[in-house]
Amino acid sequence: MENKETKGAGNNPNQPSQPNQPNQKPNGKRRFNLMWIYAILAIVLIGVNFFGRDTSTPQEDIDQGKLIELLEKQQVQRIDLVNGKDAEIYLNQKGLSEYFPEVTATDKGTTSTPSYTYRIGDLGRFEEMVENVQKEKEIKNPVYISNVERKSWVSDFLIGWLPFIILIVIWVVIMRSMGRGIGGGGGAGSIFNIGKSRAQLYDKNTSVNVTFKDVAGLEEAKVEIMEVVDFLKNPEKYTKLGGKIPKGVLLVGPPGTGKTLLAKSVAGEANVPFFSLSGSDFVEMFVGVGASRVRDLFNNAKSKAPCIIFIDEIDAIGRARGKSALTGGNDERESTLNQLLTEMDGFGTNSGVIVLAATNRADILDKALLRAGRFDRQIYVELPDIVGRKEIFEVHMRGLKLGNDVDKDFLAKQTPGFSGADIANVCNEAALMAARKGKEEIDKQDFLDAVDRIIGGLEKKNKIITPEEKKVIAFHEAGHATTSWLLQYAHPLVKVTIVPRGNSLGAAWYLPEERQITTKEQMYHEMIATLGGRAAEQVVFGQISTGALSDLEKVTKQAFAMVTYYGLDDEIGNISYYDSSGQQDYSLTKPYSEKTAETIDKEVSKLIEKAYQEAIAILTEHREGLSQLANKLIEEEVIFGEDLEHIFGKRPWNNSEDEKLKDAALKAAENRSENQPEENQSQNA
Repeated sequence: MENKETKGAGNNPNQPSQPNQPNQKPNGKRRFNLMWIYAILAIVLIGVNFFGRDTSTPQEDIDQGKLIELLEKQQVQRIDLVNGKDAEIYLNQKGLSEYFPEVTATDKGTTSTPSYTYRIGDLGRFEEMVENVQKEKEIKNPVYISNVERKSWVSDFLIGWLPFIILIVIWVVIMRSMGRGIGGGGGAGSIFNIGKSRAQLYDKNTSVNVTFKDVAGLEEAKVEIMEVVDFLKNPEKYTKLGGKIPKGVLLVGPPGTGKTLLAKSVAGEANVPFFSLSGSDFVEMFVGVGASRVRDLFNNAKSKAPCIIFIDEIDAIGRARGKSALTGGNDERESTLNQLLTEMDGFGTNSGVIVLAATNRADILDKALLRAGRFDRQIYVELPDIVGRKEIFEVHMRGLKLGNDVDKDFLAKQTPGFSGADIANVCNEAALMAARKGKEEIDKQDFLDAVDRIIGGLEKKNKIITPEEKKVIAFHEAGHATTSWLLQYAHPLVKVTIVPRGNSLGAAWYLPEERQITTKEQMYHEMIATLGGRAAEQVVFGQISTGALSDLEKVTKQAFAMVTYYGLDDEIGNISYYDSSGQQDYSLTKPYSEKTAETIDKEVSKLIEKAYQEAIAILTEHREGLSQLANKLIEEEVIFGEDLEHIFGKRPWNNSEDEKLKDAALKAAENRSENQPEENQSQNA
């Protein structure tokens, strides 16, 4: 049964408490709001606009014609040229009597404020115009232009001092926010806080709801992790015999198997401070930041020892050094890793600090990081077996409203190769499907539909397929089903459908055996069953289509692995060109010669063609049963294993012994779960 890998899923721990209001500090005081600065600036501008005007502002603007008229009538007392831009016109008693009769002149013969103002374009032409008008009229007491330089304290303040005041206010606000970050008030993104650790601290004041009872299917890993917690709770139990507490524990396993969930359970069980962060939290664009954060993290941990540091996805900083030719010895990631190596096992002492890390790419980690003294223990978190899957189903079904027909043993058998995250997704999808249909309970069919949804994708019943294409697809899927049913070591069929799902036009579900090792004959039978779809097209229609692309890709990789990795080819012999560590020092060249490469290509092609011809022979021999199965598939669009048993009869290979072993394992798991409360009580005591 083909599975998709998903990320781990589990109960989320409660986050540390945050302030109730966004503008409120953790201690209850309100934070400084930048809107106050904007309000002050707005008030200053409004005040300047309404109250900052000079009291000597002229009453009215005039044009050149009006000014010439005033000069010709000798109604101008004086003309002040203000800052070389504006001319202020002061009328004498004669002019005031005509234009402003309500205004009385002062002792100087005019008013204290100008009567008119004139906007000057060209200063030279303005002076020439005033002089020529008075010459033409032969005025005895001409008016001369007086230059006046006038300053406004408001404009001087706005131009000279206001920008500096604004800069000072902004600087004070920034420094205050940085000060809050340095003091631990939440300024993790400030520039002064960039070298500080971003680890999230869980202590006695922070409740974490995930405990060991929420972790199922990982019994061996749980034992190791529980011992780590016991190290910190009762160190004298181990140190009195001369033993030392391990410094590091590395969780290794495929995605979705529960590595992060195990770490969360440690945070929930241990009564010690727990620092949690990701490997990418050390990475920054600035030089030296990663190493600084490592130092700060361990300094904080030492101050709270005994404690646990959990680094998720440690491969972000723990990659093997010196593998990239593009970076030099001052690579930021390498300096971060060097600092981590020094902190874990350097001259300094980290007594009471245990580093817990998780990764699904242990093959690329640096050897110095994996050696004893740093990560003393490596815990392999593997995909759960049938017993583990049942226990995981029980954990994720606690909050679900289940129908009477839901059988956990049956679901555990139907989901081989599923990780804990996949099973959690199955339970959630089943609940969503039942709610979509308006049901009050989740029944068995909802879980089966959820498994189909996760493996094959969403059904696309509205996709347009011609009758000819539907017939080809039906015979293709029937070819897979027939060959897998008639071969001893091929996976038995569970369900076949020609309803499009995801990117595929048809899908088949098989129930693979849970093997620890696989023989050459078993792999060869799987190849024949994989090529059964294309072989059916050749047998029935005499031509092949592009629908077997994924089958060809799968069988090519499998044949290449048999020849080059597992040493299952007679011509190549007992040689493996596979590097399980992923740390070859000479990775630029192939580990074999060109002649050997030609031999490998030949053997891979020979193996695939042999499997293809055998698939054709099987389908030719059972042509009638193949046609019956395909026609039934065209009519009903979905067939099950019972339909194959009706057409071809029971499989001649009896798997009752395997079923008995599975049932016995499930029964033992059930007994263990019933006795679990007593064990928990004894541990708590």
